Amino acid sequence: MTTATQKRIRTYTPIKRTIDVLLSGIGILVLSPILLILCVAIKLDSPGPILFTQKRVGIHKSYFQIYKFRTMRTDTPKDMPTHMLSNPEQYITRTGKFLRRTSLDELPQIFNIFKGDMSIVGPRPALWNQYDLIAERDKYGANDVLPGLTGWAQINGRDELEIPVKAKLDGDYVKKYGPGMDLRCFFGTFVSVLRQDGVVEGGTGSMKMHKENSDKK
Repeated sequence: MTTATQKRIRTYTPIKRTIDVLLSGIGILVLSPILLILCVAIKLDSPGPILFTQKRVGIHKSYFQIYKFRTMRTDTPKDMPTHMLSNPEQYITRTGKFLRRTSLDELPQIFNIFKGDMSIVGPRPALWNQYDLIAERDKYGANDVLPGLTGWAQINGRDELEIPVKAKLDGDYVKKYGPGMDLRCFFGTFVSVLRQDGVVEGGTGSMKMHKENSDKK
């Protein structure tokens, strides 16, 4: 990471944090009815908790518990990426399929953003045991910014990306860290979700498809 990049990160981060708090706070208030409806749907669909928490890698490789809506049955093998399951579809609930397809399972992360675990935009937080991805991100300084709800890699391939490519895109985000890049990621996310770009539930062959939404409870 260059000195210029480090300076830009130090300058923009307080502004970015203020925006995160304001937008996540507003989001919690405005989206409360939708959150409530989704909670009821999850509870009626299958036994188990409404929320799923998972250990993720935060800024400077610290750990935090990420919040997601549960989309899989409680008997799903724990701490295993979805693409490594022999038949992931059998574990995904009916409501879960809709939540994953629309990325609404990520909505509870607005509370992570409000708390300061995450930002609205940044590299997606790696699973605690995704050592290869964490190591690759170290090459680009991508572990030294807050992870995000969405990011540059998310709108440029998402689950279809091989780990070196994904880490390089995260590095490109850090290199161009600033309001312009955040706006590109933010609005690009809406297009990506509508198209359902790069969503992969299972994987074969040489492609290392690490499904980030591997909620197992």
